[in-house]
Amino acid sequence: MRKLLKNKKALSPVVAAIILIAVTVAVSIAVAAWMGQLTFTFMDTEQASITNLVFTGDHQVTATIMNTGTTDIIISSATISGYNITTSAFTITGGSITIAEGTTGTVPITFTAGTNDGFVAGRSYTVDLVSSKANKFTYSETV
Repeated sequence: MRKLLKNKKALSPVVAAIILIAVTVAVSIAVAAWMGQLTFTFMDTEQASITNLVFTGDHQVTATIMNTGTTDIIISSATISGYNITTSAFTITGGSITIAEGTTGTVPITFTAGTNDGFVAGRSYTVDLVSSKANKFTYSETV
């Protein structure tokens, strides 16, 4: 019987096992680094609660918001819904507002006179504050 590949040299099983272990360790390190970075990205969470609404006149409301998350919150927009209110007419006075981690801040919200009849006593209104990361914080109160 004829021997095939008689003069060819091959890797010994020990060398092959060492190479296989080295490749496995390298891939494991890469996956661990990727997962670690992914974890740190998700650790910065926005959590907040609106604790109070103060209705000032017919066209302004000030929301008090407490940041209980692990990162600063930038409030970029606000909507108010309720009796006879057009939600698209509202702006945050002074533009976006930053609430630092672990602090409480106020967000003054106004709308242009004439766009609505204003707030009506005895009616319930819902304020939605939206952060720059598109998280929504909601609170309802009766005037």
